[in-house]
Amino acid sequence: MGLLTLRCRRYRLEWERAGISTFNSWPARHDLHVRRLKEFSIVSDRTVATTVLPEGWTALDQLAIDTTRTLAMDAVQKVGNGHPGTAMSLAPAAYYLFQHVMRHDPADPNWVARDRFVLSAGHSSLTLYIQLFFSGYGLELDDLEALRTWGSLTPGHPEVEHTTGVEITTGPLGSGLAASVGMAMAARRERGLLDPEPAPGESIFDHHVYVIASDGDVQEGVSNEASSLAATQQLGNLVVIYDHNSISIEDDTKIAFTEDVGGRYEALGWHVQEVSWVNDDGSYQENLRNLAKAIDEAKAVTSKPSFISLRTIIAWPAPNKQNTGKAHGSALGEEEVRDTKKLLGLDARKTFDVPDELLKHVRKVKERGKKAHAEWLPKFKEWQKAHPNRAELLKRLEVRELPDGWTKALPDFEPDEKGIATRAASGKVLASLVDVLPELWGGSADLAESNNTTMSGVPSFIPEENQTKEFPGDPYGRTLHFGVREHAMGMILNGIALHGGTRPYGGTFLVFSDYMRGAVRLAALMRLPVIYVWTHDSIGLGEDGPTHQPVEHLSALRAIPGLDVVRPGDANETVVAWRTVLEHTDRPAGLVLSRQAMPTLDRTELASADGVARGGYILREADGDPQVIIMASGSELSLAVAAAEQLESSGTPTRVVSMPCIEWFEEQDRAYRDSVLPPTVRARVSVEAGIAQPWYRYLGDAGRAVSQEHFGASAAAATLFEKFGFTTDRVVQAAQESLADVGTDQINPGKRVVNEDDQLANAYQTQEGEKAR
Repeated sequence: MGLLTLRCRRYRLEWERAGISTFNSWPARHDLHVRRLKEFSIVSDRTVATTVLPEGWTALDQLAIDTTRTLAMDAVQKVGNGHPGTAMSLAPAAYYLFQHVMRHDPADPNWVARDRFVLSAGHSSLTLYIQLFFSGYGLELDDLEALRTWGSLTPGHPEVEHTTGVEITTGPLGSGLAASVGMAMAARRERGLLDPEPAPGESIFDHHVYVIASDGDVQEGVSNEASSLAATQQLGNLVVIYDHNSISIEDDTKIAFTEDVGGRYEALGWHVQEVSWVNDDGSYQENLRNLAKAIDEAKAVTSKPSFISLRTIIAWPAPNKQNTGKAHGSALGEEEVRDTKKLLGLDARKTFDVPDELLKHVRKVKERGKKAHAEWLPKFKEWQKAHPNRAELLKRLEVRELPDGWTKALPDFEPDEKGIATRAASGKVLASLVDVLPELWGGSADLAESNNTTMSGVPSFIPEENQTKEFPGDPYGRTLHFGVREHAMGMILNGIALHGGTRPYGGTFLVFSDYMRGAVRLAALMRLPVIYVWTHDSIGLGEDGPTHQPVEHLSALRAIPGLDVVRPGDANETVVAWRTVLEHTDRPAGLVLSRQAMPTLDRTELASADGVARGGYILREADGDPQVIIMASGSELSLAVAAAEQLESSGTPTRVVSMPCIEWFEEQDRAYRDSVLPPTVRARVSVEAGIAQPWYRYLGDAGRAVSQEHFGASAAAATLFEKFGFTTDRVVQAAQESLADVGTDQINPGKRVVNEDDQLANAYQTQEGEKAR
């Protein structure tokens, strides 16, 4: 036991003998507190109020809080940019959460029963990094000094799988808060799979999700979308601490944000508390005791998510920069840093100063985490013994391993000229997997019937009082209802995937993928195995018109690195697409599906749909060496086959390549890609009802693109396909033009076919525009 520890214990006894409570008489405690700190030679003359600490805390805890502030200032000052202010003012709250509230074991960051922490205010990454350093997750002082530099473990915003202890990549405001709703939902679903019988709070898997959110977070629409659903779902395991400092980059938020946030959350159905560290007389006192009481009360409320509005002053106690926008997102300046350290009674000459005794003190959280884990382990082993099947499921979930023989449940579709829509085929795939993949769950943003995303015979994931005749459910159900909240749906899916090993999916119309793009991008950045079911994929949706007909969406989604965009061309390709997506556990994927029926191709005459797994494959081989290649995806695949047959009948050997997923095709080796698209065959045509941009890499110097380069119109699908040139004759014409270019050695990269029908479409849009004006 160190001398400092003995002294701290002695001074606690001295406080008690002097009648100084930890929870009151803070001026007297402050004086004694500072005298003892001075005796440790840790501080000189502190001139700002000490934090009102919880009972049993010592001078070292005060020093830890103040050191959090100095580390935040020093780190940003060294690199020259960053966000010091919030990390300074939230130092007591973050320290309290990691040291005394959350159940976590730094020695096992993936402990299944751990509490989750989400720093939705990702710009204040130091709020998290410093606590990870204190808690012994692997970050050291050198890492804090390397903040925001190449190759460091402390990037500008927290990144999951990059820094141990970081649960989620945050930065885009609102995203963390919204994703935390998914984490809380996943915790309940996983409990239902693994341990549904115990009362609330008594399962070995029960835990909480804690969030620190900022003014910016609660301004973003996605946070309100998700918070609304969290209340409907009665997520009592979710606790949000809202750092209400009323400062953003443009300084005082009252220029744009004056609402009663607590009142809004109360109206949504949350349990709301307010804690203010700004006193009525304008003085500032970090009363950590009051925050501790609020957190305890929040944990006791199990029927609602909890929202704690914490009134702070950003960058406190910086003498000149506190409560200013300058402290939000820039270094304070050397003089301000020195002056702040002096106010705290610390040595202004030192930077990144963490006394050994302090580090020993804060790292005791490792011992507490180890003890909590050790006490939990016998209960876990008892559960394993009592529930071997559930234990086996957990083992699979933890490594994202699919069960043996699961693909045997998948359907096989017979050839059918009339066929079915790929969205309907997708629904049949989901129905086939109900019993074999309990980890698969999901739903739709209020388009379940259209998206075919409802698994048959399973209850909805909703509190029993919210079930309906159409959707019976229970808290551990499987069908998700996101409401008309596409962006929140995307973020919630991210949270579900981050929390554990279940496989979430969510559906909407492809055109509304725009609403959730931010969430999709984050899923790709985090490499999350989230599945999007995007239906009504083209002008083929028909009469709803151009507002609902996606044109640019395939191209825009393919531009997101790490996202697989899969557009199957018939029912059997849809089956293989689902199979392949489920086999990939390190990336998100979007299944792009048709509203209209499509022929189910005869695989006895054409290649097996198994080729979908390679992204692109030879669907129909030419009679002889191919002179031209037609590439297509989705509903245009059967059109490509028909065009090839017409070309063959006129003596032109034609190969048809099905290209449902460009990303998967690009992952194949050069030999395979060249075998599908031989460089020697320069005459090529792409056929897809969308912008042609992604196809130019394959069209080469003589290719043609049959595409949709303009918005659609309101009419029957068959009419639109004809008017906009998606016909057999048009594809044949494009092939002949490409062949002619090759024959005359003309170099016209990726020409797009333009004829009277295109001009008609352009004229239609011009006419409609004139009407609107």
